[in-house]
Amino acid sequence: MSHHALQVGDELAVLDELIADLPADADQLLPFLHRVQHRLGYVSPAAVRYAAHAFNLSRAEVHGVVTFYGDFRETPVGRTVVQLCQAEACQAVGSRTLAAHAARTLGVGLGQTTTDERIHLESVHCLGNCALGPAVRVGDAVHGRVTPDAFDALLRSIEGAP
Repeated sequence: MSHHALQVGDELAVLDELIADLPADADQLLPFLHRVQHRLGYVSPAAVRYAAHAFNLSRAEVHGVVTFYGDFRETPVGRTVVQLCQAEACQAVGSRTLAAHAARTLGVGLGQTTTDERIHLESVHCLGNCALGPAVRVGDAVHGRVTPDAFDALLRSIEGAP
């Protein structure tokens, strides 16, 4: 599913659906936010307002939870998320060089989405592929020993990528 911004009415309907089976209890905030992130690809300002009202919290409290946990994004991401491992094991075998190459190739920095909204490039701490670094995850697939040339080949394999 494409993670593009929904119209306000559509987004409220989705939020209503995502909260339907949850008790209006503050300890359900995290499960709700995870559902929102999974469905929309990010936690929108409307979702923060909605959660604050639904769980009887302030918007600041909900926003604090969203910003505290690294899993949550506050802006929409590209259709394909490309994660570059920047943990020490991957850094030792060239992940910083790979990250610089990826940023130059895509024209965006880590944590940003290409202007055509096709690819979101982000840094992650570990992909669990330490023996085969540098590691890159494209969607759900983890790739090891990714050189700049291998990265370019991965980009070509993404439908419609540059």
